[in-house]
Amino acid sequence: MATTRSAHTVWEGDLLKGSGVVTFDSSGAIGEQPVTWASRAEEANGRTSPEELIAAAHSSCFSMAFSNMLAKQGTPPSRLVTSADVTFQPGEGITGIHLTVEGTVPGMAEDAFLAVAEEAKTGCPVSQALKAVPISLTA
Repeated sequence: MATTRSAHTVWEGDLLKGSGVVTFDSSGAIGEQPVTWASRAEEANGRTSPEELIAAAHSSCFSMAFSNMLAKQGTPPSRLVTSADVTFQPGEGITGIHLTVEGTVPGMAEDAFLAVAEEAKTGCPVSQALKAVPISLTA
């Protein structure tokens, strides 16, 4: 069964001096988050950016996909810690994403862990949606 999740942004003003508020409509779990051009192109200063939101989505999706693949091979993880770094270059856009994962997977050799991590990087739905951007992995 398909699901749809929703968010919306209210933006006021021009790009450089304006500001917005992102609201997570489906869950309400995160609440409203402020966003500005400066928080995107310079320092965050307590505000989010589209790239940070993509990083959150990608790290959680990758973790789910990787955990599922490991479990299907009979080696469920005890713990996975995944970070995603999304690089934004003003004037160019998003130029790359780097995933880093560390895990505790009893009974699994490091080379097998790396192979499944690569599969998860390619197969997770967010990676699929972001195929236009180079995605690298450290596991």
